[in-house]
Amino acid sequence: MPRKTVTNWGNFPSIESNVSETADVSRINALIGSSDGMIARGNGRCYGDASLGENIFSTLKLNKFLSFDRDAGTLECESGVLLSEILDVVVPAGFFLPVTPGTKFITLGGAIAADVHGKNHHCDGSFAVHVVFLDLLTDSGNVLRCSPTENTKSFWETCGGMGLTGIILRAKFKLRRIETAYIKQASIKATDLDTVMELFEESRNSTYSVAWLDCFAGKAHLGRSILQLGEHARIGELYQKQRKKPLEIVRKNSLSVPFNLPRPSLNYLTVKAFNSLYYNRRWNETTKGICHFDKYFYPLDAVQNWNRIYGRAGFVQYQFVLPLANSYDGMVEILEMIRRSGQGSPLAVLKLFGKPNANAVMSFPLEGYTLALDFKVNPSVFRLLNELDEIVLKHQGRIYLAKDARMSSDVFHQSYERHVTSGHFRSAQSARLKY
Repeated sequence: MPRKTVTNWGNFPSIESNVSETADVSRINALIGSSDGMIARGNGRCYGDASLGENIFSTLKLNKFLSFDRDAGTLECESGVLLSEILDVVVPAGFFLPVTPGTKFITLGGAIAADVHGKNHHCDGSFAVHVVFLDLLTDSGNVLRCSPTENTKSFWETCGGMGLTGIILRAKFKLRRIETAYIKQASIKATDLDTVMELFEESRNSTYSVAWLDCFAGKAHLGRSILQLGEHARIGELYQKQRKKPLEIVRKNSLSVPFNLPRPSLNYLTVKAFNSLYYNRRWNETTKGICHFDKYFYPLDAVQNWNRIYGRAGFVQYQFVLPLANSYDGMVEILEMIRRSGQGSPLAVLKLFGKPNANAVMSFPLEGYTLALDFKVNPSVFRLLNELDEIVLKHQGRIYLAKDARMSSDVFHQSYERHVTSGHFRSAQSARLKY
């Protein structure tokens, strides 16, 4: 089997791997048996090394839809089906994903393995809460039907287990009923961190909430943000033109970044200028409107290969969560350190988490605030992130494994009280973190 260079969405790290793919379970079993360790990989949209390893099994040929029960509002499909493909099927029928991350180009198996969260975690939890069952191929060659009531230990180790329990072959999950493909949204400007956190708390009844945050604003404007609230629009709330096809999947020509941008393109001055322009692009404190779900949930998906803006060296995404009681103080410390470092992120996303899933062994969310930041790879950024790790630990937080590419084993074991133990199924990440 020829080896190939593989990297995930952050383009860091890259490794040489043996990559195989098939939809035949007997052949998958043979690949497992003939390999010295393996990790499943979907569409490679995690940011770090969670789905990288010496031997990779690609799930992309496990791409069949198996059943769609419109009365029960459930969908069953194989693990390599993309969320974008699911949306194309269910939205015209009046359904939506129960939980979605910020990209629709991940697989169903990846959504379960990372127990992804979305803008509605504060009221709907993470993806695993909505899974009816999954079929897991283990290293013994057995296929286990796992659910909250059957093989429950394997189920809750697999949901958020980062692929270390086996290969998810298929899954059934609950859908959300909708009247339209549109979102009724409100954007509210917040002058500082304290204000945006107050707005989040006041908006707990909103189904969706997320804030873009300016990492470079300091002093009285530390943490200034734009909060976006959202609800699935009803037909009567649409504009006249939208009512003609309320469940239409809108296709727009997407932009593309054709090559890796030169290293100086993203620097302190360009990012600071972008953040200032983005915050001040509207004069009104609050703006409201109706937009298609694609624009609200997946704005970056409209730009193909947007990861290339960080250059050939790639980037790391740093996402952490802090418990509610410690969130404000911890965020202030972290934002102050980022501002002083000059390593600010143009993409900084703040969300409020609700109650965590206590059953899932390695699920990321804690009740509190989470911030996701992108940093261009360079030696100084790793020193900064090591310092941020210490603040996260001090405030009893943790780092998201689906985004991580560089956390130390000590930090992992101090922040994740429980974890799945890797065996035959292991990744570059599990080797780095020693679990």
